Amino acid sequence: MNICSMCQIKACGENETNKFPKNCPSMFEHVNNTNELYKNEEDYKIAKTAALVEKENYCKMTRIEEIIDFCKRMEYKKIGFAFCMGLKKEMETIYKVFSHYGFEIHSVGCKCGSISKEFLGLNKEDQIHSDRFEPMCNPIGQASYLNECKTEFNIIVGLCVGHDTLFIKHVEAPITILAVKDRITGHSPLAPIYISEGYYNSKLFGEK
Repeated sequence: MNICSMCQIKACGENETNKFPKNCPSMFEHVNNTNELYKNEEDYKIAKTAALVEKENYCKMTRIEEIIDFCKRMEYKKIGFAFCMGLKKEMETIYKVFSHYGFEIHSVGCKCGSISKEFLGLNKEDQIHSDRFEPMCNPIGQASYLNECKTEFNIIVGLCVGHDTLFIKHVEAPITILAVKDRITGHSPLAPIYISEGYYNSKLFGEK
């Protein structure tokens, strides 16, 4: 079943309730009941702050600037970063930027713990580099470390697909994403979508 992604009416953007299509999520009771959940103090503050950041910075600030603005408005002091070691150089600059604004930074790379991929039952041929020791990414370890640091807000920088899933599952403080890893596109994962009717069409709609 596909609802919102292929909707051409977009009545929810105009509050035209009489035009909601059949099976529109806006008509589902559990969606409407989420209004009660926003009464949670933290969730209400996050939602309100996010709306203000959007309104005041729309098409004016980059994502990193918006995250800094959001953190300042939320009065977060301790910021956690879970990053891919492949983006270590980028993380050094990110650290300098956030430190400039007075945040207390706690960062942890994906190879923390130095656990061999053999722990996952992988053989040497399953590794990227079969001729050397190769540590597994340890997103649960990253989450555990930041939980121990009692960070107030956590930011993901380039964790792999699946590793980000485990980090999000196990970390305790609220999360946002600064960068999504996509080495082919220079970490711009929507690029293939923008050229999906041209060069990348055969790749995205290739053999199943």
